[in-house]
This record gives sequence, structure tokens and C-alpha cells, in this order.
Amino acid sequence: MAMTLMNGRTEQRVASVELATTRVERRRGLLGRSAIEPGSALVLAPCCSIHTAFMRFAIDVIFVDGDGRVVRIANRVVPWRIVIASGAYAAIELAAGSLESQSVKVDDCLYVQSGDGPTAASSFRGSLGVRRPAAPPA
Repeated sequence: MAMTLMNGRTEQRVASVELATTRVERRRGLLGRSAIEPGSALVLAPCCSIHTAFMRFAIDVIFVDGDGRVVRIANRVVPWRIVIASGAYAAIELAAGSLESQSVKVDDCLYVQSGDGPTAASSFRGSLGVRRPAAPPA
């Protein structure tokens, strides 16, 4: 099913979405690729930090909380860097420079839209079908 990342403030398309929601998918991320296509994004969830070790290209990264609110934007992150965002639920990786043509800003609310239309989920977390693991018993 085709999914699109949308900006709730502007109602503009940000990118087509590929999900990395399992541990294996998140660990692989963009490693081994020579580029990410302009207009595409990889959503890693749950994820509050990324690294670009062993990557061959720079990326733009948007971090969002569980409601899809943008908490941090990192532009043109080159290989061999680490980026952390306190309070982030997901990291959205895009081709470097992608955000220059988008009007995504901190505090914007992003959501995922399926090919069938907007998701019915009330949160970014729910729209991805991903749940944060329950906290271990105290």
C-alpha cells in the first residue's frame, strides 16, 4: 500500500514513505544504499537517534513525537555523524536538501496518508501501526 507523509499545517505532500518498524529494518536503515530517491523518505519507528556511520551520502532528518509533531530537524547530515532528539518517537530520513523545498518547521504536525486517504489514527504512532513497548514492571 502506497503511503505519503503529509504536513498538517500546509496540507502539502512531504514524501512517499517506506517504513522501518522492526529491529532488523531499523538497524539496516539506509545502509548499503547508494542514495535515497528525492521525494522519498524512510520512517524509522520507534527511534529517537540516528547515525550515519558507513553511509555513502548525506541525509535530511525530521524527528517527530508520538503525535507527529516535529521536535527537531537536521539538514544535510553527512556520513559518520550522530543526531539525537529528546522526546522523539520516530526519525524520518530524506535525501539531503529535500527539506529546502518543503516548508516543514519545528512544531508542525506530520501524518501518514495511505493510498485510501488520510489515516483514521489519532497519532503518528497509531498511523504507522507501531506501538512503543510497555515499560518493564517497577
